[in-house]
Amino acid sequence: MENNESQTFESRIDFAGLYESAIGARSEISKAIVGLDKISDLMMVALLSNGHVLLEGVPGVAKTLMAKSFARIIDADFSRIQFTPDLMPSDVIGTNIFNPEKSSFTFRQGPIFSNIILIDEINRAPAKTQSALFEVMEERQITYDHHTYLLNEPFMVVATQNPIEHEGTYRLPEAQLDRFMFKLKVGYPTTDEETAILLLHHQPQSSQKPVDSIQPVITQTQLVTHKANVGKVHVEQKLIDYIVSIIQHTRTAKHIYLGASPRAAVACLQASKALAALSGRDFVTPDDIQYILPNVLRHRIILTPEREMEGASADDVIKQMLEKVEVPR
Repeated sequence: MENNESQTFESRIDFAGLYESAIGARSEISKAIVGLDKISDLMMVALLSNGHVLLEGVPGVAKTLMAKSFARIIDADFSRIQFTPDLMPSDVIGTNIFNPEKSSFTFRQGPIFSNIILIDEINRAPAKTQSALFEVMEERQITYDHHTYLLNEPFMVVATQNPIEHEGTYRLPEAQLDRFMFKLKVGYPTTDEETAILLLHHQPQSSQKPVDSIQPVITQTQLVTHKANVGKVHVEQKLIDYIVSIIQHTRTAKHIYLGASPRAAVACLQASKALAALSGRDFVTPDDIQYILPNVLRHRIILTPEREMEGASADDVIKQMLEKVEVPR
């Protein structure tokens, strides 16, 4: 019966173009990066869901390269902002410049006015600069000097941070973390993957870097169509109740000091729909939700000091929580 239902859904919504775009994106990214297919797929999910992504990992695991490679597969504008302790909000959003010819001020847009924005080492800027991202990440607009400036679509922030080094870094405010749809952990490669990385760099040297060979595979028009199709993905009421139950559980669990916000529930819903679409289905399954949830919740919950002293991580608690909440059938 499930197969018949799937065929009915497929006849109503054509995901062929989205599937081809996803395959093309993975193929292009693989020209420069080895072993991060899961990361690139989840970044595609975030793009289709109007979400932002935080990449966390130790130095040298290709976080920045992943963000740059992903930006290249979209036929859109790209900008990079290197966060430092002396960076000011105006360095991000822009500032008014005096025009002597007109005897007036003109707003000069900052690098945040782009489509795909890479914020490298986001935790190196203080809270004052972090606050410049609050409005733009949530509302996709900038308010400066009583004027509001709307940003063009698509708009996606991909930020990187190092969880190990603490000197010269600032802890991201909870309000800032909550604006990221996903926090993705970029780990060390496997033995085979690291061998493939070395072979990639062992090729005869040329003037062109591997990342420069990545070509766009998704136009802005195609992206609009893909997002519209994702919005049509069906979610049964029992699955919506399932998401709500899990989010509510984060607020009552004794090992969690701070639970997830309603924004987390919305992120889980939208991302599950995008994941289903990328799988060629226009209906969400419990497996979609369970796959998405750790990436949505790991940066939104705070464990109690006692649980942290026991050596537990957010992922451990999320896994235990998913085992306790009844899965709908």
